[in-house]
Amino acid sequence: MTTAAQRFKRGTHNHHRGLRLVLIAGLAVATISTSGCIATAVGVASITSIDIASDRRTAGNFVDDNKVELKIATELKLDDTLRQAKVHISATAINGIVLLTGEAPSNELRQRAVQIARGFPEASKVINQIRIAQSSGIGSRTNDTWITGKVKAAMLSASNLSATNIKVVTEASVVYLMGLVTRVEGNAAAKAATSVSGVTRVVKVFEYIQRQ
Repeated sequence: MTTAAQRFKRGTHNHHRGLRLVLIAGLAVATISTSGCIATAVGVASITSIDIASDRRTAGNFVDDNKVELKIATELKLDDTLRQAKVHISATAINGIVLLTGEAPSNELRQRAVQIARGFPEASKVINQIRIAQSSGIGSRTNDTWITGKVKAAMLSASNLSATNIKVVTEASVVYLMGLVTRVEGNAAAKAATSVSGVTRVVKVFEYIQRQ
């Protein structure tokens, strides 16, 4: 049984072309390249009205993830160097895996943000997907929000998939999919996301579990 499956059990129990799968530090990383859409997978905010009962994380991990997201966001905003550089960085945590997305004008600033995130014990792993670029504008962010909604809708109608177990993050038209899923579910989610107009890449940041 994989580490992810053990942790899960303890807690609660194309017109697209080209596919390559890679394993990085125990996290599945897959990239699906298409004519206009590249889907990449990096395998594995405050508490909302999400139904914890439908979440595969333990209640404790659910709370820890929300806490560490808030802590990282706060530290990034309070850091004088990052604030003066006007970076745009978001942190999303699922089961201790923290995904950093957004933009920073230099690699030094990007690494500074990564080190801040790694400083919290709730972050068991930090995945750096921060682009070296100037901060995105309101138009780009509005488009990202639209894409996120479309991806969620596409997943709701997909078979072999429980969309409530997957977190969707979009940055600069790149869609990141996070969550504790089976490989069948992960593939179904990626397929649904790559079907959405405007998506340029789909990155799977999944922690794989065994089917119950």
